[in-house]
Amino acid sequence: MAWFTRKDKGIQTPTESKKEAPDGLWYKTPKGKIIHTRELKNNAYVSPEDGYHVRIGSKEYFEILFDNNKFTEMNENMVSADPLEFVDSKPYPLRLEESQRKTELNDAVRTAYGKMNGLDINIACMDFAFIGGSMGSVVGEKIARAIEYSIKNDVPFLMISKSGGARMMEASLSLMQLAKTSARLAQLSETKTPYISLLTDPTTGGVTASYAMLGDFNIAEPGALIGFAGPRVIRETIGKDLPKGFQSSEFVLEHGFLDFIVDRRDLKSRLTKLLKMLGK
Repeated sequence: MAWFTRKDKGIQTPTESKKEAPDGLWYKTPKGKIIHTRELKNNAYVSPEDGYHVRIGSKEYFEILFDNNKFTEMNENMVSADPLEFVDSKPYPLRLEESQRKTELNDAVRTAYGKMNGLDINIACMDFAFIGGSMGSVVGEKIARAIEYSIKNDVPFLMISKSGGARMMEASLSLMQLAKTSARLAQLSETKTPYISLLTDPTTGGVTASYAMLGDFNIAEPGALIGFAGPRVIRETIGKDLPKGFQSSEFVLEHGFLDFIVDRRDLKSRLTKLLKMLGK
């Protein structure tokens, strides 16, 4: 019976090892609903019983949004360096290699352009499975280059954020990405090319403090965690209990920081209507 026993019992799974989309035949949502993964995929990875939005990555978002899943990826071979020679529990290059192997991604964001219901669209989508979707130099550079593509080609830009914030292994180099991406978005705004920011679960830290909240339209999925510091840090800082639902997308919408919340199953059609309304 030893093969029933988990040898790693009591050990937390590292962030970079966590999977987003389910791999097995069945998926159990946090609310206890069990559903076949094929049904889940056909429902845009939303539990049909309770509307729970399963965390997904760029692969799934591209499948949902691009017509026939056809797109041209940009800067796909760009990888992070280690100029600070950073070491925590392991050297940064080793952490990168492990994440690349486990996720089959080169870093925490992918950028691509294609058609969405026949309309031109340029999408940057973050992947939480890669070191918690942390924002390092490659993430900032790829997003900046994607924005530049939209500027030069007058193509609407969609940013799908899912991140734990800045990448500590790159220290100040990571924080520089806030200014770089924000400056490039200011240039995009001058061209009157639409920028739509979609905040998904979770969107926190430096990402929230920069490009995630700078959209012409800031929208979010239901139940997403959106904030800068975590609830525990805020609670300990102010010494008060936080309101129910604090930092959920519904709470953020109620307090005026979002334009609307969109169900993932309606995302493609809602974005199409929005771009048509804007004349794009």
